[in-house]
Amino acid sequence: MRLITLALAALLLLIQYPLWLGKGGMLAVSDLKGQLTMAQLRTDALKARNAKLDSEVRDLREGTGAVEERARLELGMIKQNEIFVQVLRKDEQPLESMTVPPPPPPPKPGKDGKPAAAGPTH
Repeated sequence: MRLITLALAALLLLIQYPLWLGKGGMLAVSDLKGQLTMAQLRTDALKARNAKLDSEVRDLREGTGAVEERARLELGMIKQNEIFVQVLRKDEQPLESMTVPPPPPPPKPGKDGKPAAAGPTH
């Protein structure tokens, strides 16, 4: 009887071996599930990045807002007749604008239609 019990226990262990440690066993399945989760996370991050890039490309093709924003932020450009105000912290240096300043406005005509003389006004 004892021999039969030991034989059945050994057979039970032999049957359990492929279930836990074999090629399609529980440990391999658990490892594959972890790899699948990591791949899905990576895929989701790449999909989000692709959606952002697609949105940016669409905006650049259809609208001028993105182009204007990039020109302002990356190149320091401003529109004509705009006033550029730069607030600096104590230790910051001012940025140099890439936009050429507009020419000075022409002098305003005087009362008689001629340009006003440059001189002191009282």
